[in-house]
Amino acid sequence: MEAMASFRSPQILYKNPGFGLSSSIFAAHRIGFLPFESKARLGFKGHFPVHLSKHGRQRLAARRSVVRASSSSSMEDSSRIAPLQMESPVGQFLSQILVSHPHLLPAAVDQQLEQLQTDREAEMNKDEPAPSGTDIVLYRRIAEVKANERKRALEEMLYALVVQKFVVADVSLVPAISQSDPSSRVDQWPSQDEKLEKLHSFEAYEMIKNHLALILGQRLGDSDSVAPISKLRVGQVYAASVMYGYFLKRVDQRFQLEKSMKILPWGSDEEESVIMQAMPDESRPSIRSELTHPEASSWSSPGDTEGGLGNGIKSCRLRSYVMSFDSDTLQKYATIRSKEAFSIIEKHTEALFGRPEIVITPEGTIDSSKDELIKISFAGLRSLILEAVTFGSFLWDVESYIDCRYHFVTN
Repeated sequence: MEAMASFRSPQILYKNPGFGLSSSIFAAHRIGFLPFESKARLGFKGHFPVHLSKHGRQRLAARRSVVRASSSSSMEDSSRIAPLQMESPVGQFLSQILVSHPHLLPAAVDQQLEQLQTDREAEMNKDEPAPSGTDIVLYRRIAEVKANERKRALEEMLYALVVQKFVVADVSLVPAISQSDPSSRVDQWPSQDEKLEKLHSFEAYEMIKNHLALILGQRLGDSDSVAPISKLRVGQVYAASVMYGYFLKRVDQRFQLEKSMKILPWGSDEEESVIMQAMPDESRPSIRSELTHPEASSWSSPGDTEGGLGNGIKSCRLRSYVMSFDSDTLQKYATIRSKEAFSIIEKHTEALFGRPEIVITPEGTIDSSKDELIKISFAGLRSLILEAVTFGSFLWDVESYIDCRYHFVTN
């Protein structure tokens, strides 16, 4: 019980207020869930029969079996790289390249983006027919289906590029988590903490350590203890950490730019040291703020001391920089910019932890009797959180990469 009590969920879950929370990982308070993307089917009355000879039918059957075998083999190979399986034609094509030639994936994505751009321009230039009963309804439905296909292709391009970054960094993503043996731990994967740490700047990693301290508390340095923890709760922490990594990469990118240009609020490192030594203690800049940042309320507490904060959280330059933002800027940077990126976070988290069964009591609370408990070490939790933050950081990078070639991020 003590071990479970020391594991804390983030106080506020990062989200874009304009996006619907279809995932049960994100919206545990909802009873029913709709899939993010419905699979529309269009039926047509007319058809054109095609007659094949016996030999032709045999060749077609053989070709179909080869395609199915190739697709199945590709999905099995890609499942070893990432928990989420890509199902669209574009996604399966990228999965094959990801497995066989990961270094060629950006070029393949560029090619697919060019095709998407061509299709979108053709749709925009096409004249919509004059309203005539059911024809206009069918026309708009076809346009809606095509838009959903492009959206899904964009999502899977984002995901493929994120996974490719892990492959290039020689980091294996954690496979789908399941408790097959109740007496064994689920974290049987090898530790890759050192590799993950090197993927972040020094200042960003200082913030990540504070994020870990906020969630794990006194168990941060406890690598051997194993505890039964709610699978839903771990999934929520993972999703929140992905969003934290997305936010952190966004502000760190701006911080590193201003640092290189020497236009930080406190000047260069040397100037900051001189100014801080010359100022009396009560006049020094404080990181306390009334801003409603998801972790701001935990960054300062009545027990703050010089050089460190409560619960093992330490002061660092990047956090001081972030807390200098006004509320509008902070809200902007803490928001996931696109629905596609938000959807990928949902789908990846559900692929990793599964879709939990949520029961709401008449009082409006969550019935935890059906919540699955998993046995996991605190070292395994630390690795999961590090991976999630890195996933969010990569997601920001690839979202910006794709948006430069195919504009889809709304301002």
